[in-house]
Amino acid sequence: MRPFATILAAGLAFALGSTIALAATEDEPAADDHVVVLPAPTDLDAPAPNVDPRRFGKVPDPAFGAFQRGLYITALNLARPRAEEGDAAAQTLVAEIYARGLGVRRDPEQAAQWYRRAAEQGNLDAQFQYALLLIDGKHFEKDEEQAFALMEEAANAGNRLAQFNFAQMLLDRQPGSAGLERAIDFFEKAARSGLPDAQYAMAQVYVSGAGDKDRDEAIARRWLERAASQSYDTAQLELGTWLVEGRGGERDEEAGFAWLKRAAEIGNVAAQNRLAKLYRAGVGTDPDSVTAAAWYILARRAGLVDPEMDVFLEGLTEEQRRDAIAQANRLR
Repeated sequence: MRPFATILAAGLAFALGSTIALAATEDEPAADDHVVVLPAPTDLDAPAPNVDPRRFGKVPDPAFGAFQRGLYITALNLARPRAEEGDAAAQTLVAEIYARGLGVRRDPEQAAQWYRRAAEQGNLDAQFQYALLLIDGKHFEKDEEQAFALMEEAANAGNRLAQFNFAQMLLDRQPGSAGLERAIDFFEKAARSGLPDAQYAMAQVYVSGAGDKDRDEAIARRWLERAASQSYDTAQLELGTWLVEGRGGERDEEAGFAWLKRAAEIGNVAAQNRLAKLYRAGVGTDPDSVTAAAWYILARRAGLVDPEMDVFLEGLTEEQRRDAIAQANRLR
């Protein structure tokens, strides 16, 4: 499945630009709820998330309580008898324990079977995971039609991850304005529920003026802020750049520098290069040629090549380059 931004750009070829003054409208981002981002079942090495207890039956629930305290074997022992009896919430909990190898050996095949059983009983989270398994085709025969139906059902019932994925499926399957507007509706639902991927997607919608949304970089910037605050590094990269440039609102070089630094520190290579340029020019911070060179060296080691920054490196003294390399070694 292609990323949303790729689909949007390839299918519609929107031009970006045009700043519009911020106005208080119903399209502005609402306050976010806490978001729980579960890894896809094909990402079985991901750490256990903080899971909403409502997903595993009535609260308090002994199995879920044990799970939350890290007593995974106890949680499995408590949940499995209920799962065998057909309790969909317990089946989902068992599936996640096996999927991530929490207290037991990872068993993707067994996890997939438990997700399937829970999905067949209408558990929304299991439907989402089972739909991804049907798309992947590793543990079950590929069935894109059933996956689409399951994803749509989970999305309509309010599963934010399903909403985001279903929106991407719509862009693939229903090209044209009708499919785009429907996809944006699901992106927006997921974004308002707090999913950072969807918040970033909504920023791109408003940058482009896609579907029935007018181009509005002020609203786009507010969505970027939402996504960036949840450590979505691509949003941090764009928000930092926008703040430095004064795009979508007032210029704030210090805040822009701070966002770019956060993205750079978590490994965003483009942010590392842009941060290097801010240090070099003293934008949002005091000028520091050695630190600028250190961040660029880090980005270059990751494969980014910027001829302008290469010239900058060549202009440094031998001592400055040596200090920059030492600092880059500490930053990695």
